[in-house]
Amino acid sequence: MSALERVFKLKENKTTLRREISGGVVTFLTMSYIIFVQPAVLQQAGMNFNAVMMATCLSAALASILMGVLANYPIALAPAMGENFFFAFTVVLMLKVPWQQALGIVFISGILFVLLTLFKIREKFIDAIPPSLKHAIAAGIGLFIGFIGLTDAGIIIRNNSPLNAIAFSDNLTSGRLLEQLNIFQYSTGALKLGDLTNPATMVAVIGLFIISFLMIKRIKGAILWGLLLTAGVAMAFGIIRWQGFVSSPPSIEPTLLKLSFKGLFTLELIPIIIVFFIMDFFDTIGTLIGVSSRAGLMKDNKLPRASRALMADAVGTVAGALLGTSTVTSYIESAAGVEEGSRTGLSAVVTGLLFLSAIFFSPIIAMVGGGYAYSLENGLFLYPVTAPVLIIVATLMMKEIVKIQWDEFSDSIPAMLTFIGIPLTYSIADGLALGFISFTFIKILSGKLKDLNFIILFITLVFLIRFFVIKL
Repeated sequence: MSALERVFKLKENKTTLRREISGGVVTFLTMSYIIFVQPAVLQQAGMNFNAVMMATCLSAALASILMGVLANYPIALAPAMGENFFFAFTVVLMLKVPWQQALGIVFISGILFVLLTLFKIREKFIDAIPPSLKHAIAAGIGLFIGFIGLTDAGIIIRNNSPLNAIAFSDNLTSGRLLEQLNIFQYSTGALKLGDLTNPATMVAVIGLFIISFLMIKRIKGAILWGLLLTAGVAMAFGIIRWQGFVSSPPSIEPTLLKLSFKGLFTLELIPIIIVFFIMDFFDTIGTLIGVSSRAGLMKDNKLPRASRALMADAVGTVAGALLGTSTVTSYIESAAGVEEGSRTGLSAVVTGLLFLSAIFFSPIIAMVGGGYAYSLENGLFLYPVTAPVLIIVATLMMKEIVKIQWDEFSDSIPAMLTFIGIPLTYSIADGLALGFISFTFIKILSGKLKDLNFIILFITLVFLIRFFVIKL
């Protein structure tokens, strides 16, 4: 305990060993889906499923432990959702870049992160973000987490209802039909209420009520106990089944050190490097701000030890590319551990060790976090055990929204666009883009140039180039 106290300063951060372990376990369970989703996505790019699973666990373990030891923050890391789809479907399948070269691109972006972190440039970016946007980022990530939880539970689903034949006549041309289809989409909405009689959705709803009850009664470890009880309900419903306890680790050889740098520095591929860089740069900054704000780690609008936290992300990306996986970044699911009580890097270390153990205990991890097949033909899965946790965490993170000065419209309008843009674009980076671009132009139009600085203007320019020049 004395060694843990020296490294993680538990008393100073008003936490305990039990809270840190509990928070680390909750964080791991809520993000453990990546162990199976990541190889499933990268397999589409021609990569070996089992090797990517090994690379995912090892890179997540390394980066999370580094975050805990170097920065002492309760933030876990793993290969990023969003970047993995960009890697597989845009870069490899659409642009025909071999996956070995795509890993080379990820490696280069990671090296750039390391250099920028060493010179504390990334830390300066965090400090330069105005308070209104920082609060909006935290609340927006909360809304994003809630949205993910609702869709993981099947409570909200994409609107793929059959078209109403009354909306069309018999003599429609194909062009006119396309126009009517677009009208239909907008008039009915992109989302709708899911099938609440679906067994997996019912389990998620029951889990939501269980955790809510435990939270209201102020039960210690409410989120972890609620998650375990929900798993028990899921087993009773037959939604999850015992799949075993231990398995032998698969080989990582098919992806280990297979990255290639051949032909990367060309006019065709340099924009891809830039896009990878931008996506992870702002995803990480957004997550650090959001989770740290909720944990009370921000001091005078600044994040202490930010460079150390960003170094864990940078090293994780470099290591991930060498091992055979896409960009590694901080995970918004870390907020679940924060709400469980974790306040130090010890919980991140616990999460990292659990990722390491998942190499040997993948059957039991798959049982809780692997997902429930909702529509096999469309590859859709629900996550009824972990979804209620995310919905509860979203409720708690939304507190940040009251800190925004809503009467100051030059601040509140960009804050609102950031807040709502993060979940609706399904991207932290894109939500930040809406916030920064609108903040800059609104401040210029309102004559409040003193609220702008070089970094804000530079970030705005980067996002404008990303959307209007690179277009990837």
